[in-house]
Amino acid sequence: MAQFGYTAEARKLQDRFDTRNLADAELAVIVHDELSEPDRGFISAAEMFWLAWVDDKGSPTVSYKGGAPGFVNIIDGRTLVFPNYDGNGMYFSMGNIATSCEIGMLFMAFDKPARLRVQGRATLTDDKAMVSRFPGAQFAVKVDITALITNCPRYIPKMQRMEGSRYVPDAITGTQPIPGWKRIDAIQDVLPARDQNKADFAGGLISLDQWGGMVAEGNPLA
Repeated sequence: MAQFGYTAEARKLQDRFDTRNLADAELAVIVHDELSEPDRGFISAAEMFWLAWVDDKGSPTVSYKGGAPGFVNIIDGRTLVFPNYDGNGMYFSMGNIATSCEIGMLFMAFDKPARLRVQGRATLTDDKAMVSRFPGAQFAVKVDITALITNCPRYIPKMQRMEGSRYVPDAITGTQPIPGWKRIDAIQDVLPARDQNKADFAGGLISLDQWGGMVAEGNPLA
């Protein structure tokens, strides 16, 4: 049985707006604990999702995760795994997952609007069989699904995909170009050893203002 329910405050709002019976019916219709065939197809085609979690003080936040289509792998009907690629070095989301394993994942499609929510318990893993699924990954995140919620597409704008990110690791070698922010002159001394001097081969150093301008104009090298 999917581990999903309503709080007392949610019940008060349902009663206020006369949706308690509807909400109860929805538990049986849209909430489930095992991936359906449509769920599998949706996740297998996804190249992004939004990851929500709480820290050790209960403070919530959300971050964007992206990769090549299918970068979230389906292990079985109740298990997902996704990679942790090189990021900004903060390990904010991953550190909080290691502290408090409860997460939410929101998958969305904009070409034919759709969305799927996944709730689960996540663990970081260095297991070679898991990590090797994702060339370029530092480690992987295994998600044991506790509930899936199929939401209606209302309010999702219909948009056309233009192109994928140039920073998605190569599917064979795992290599990826250096991002523009790692070329900023003011941070060169604090970059990890693996990134030292890479700016010399990617167009040279830039200032923080130059990088900000690249972001503002939508420069793919930012």
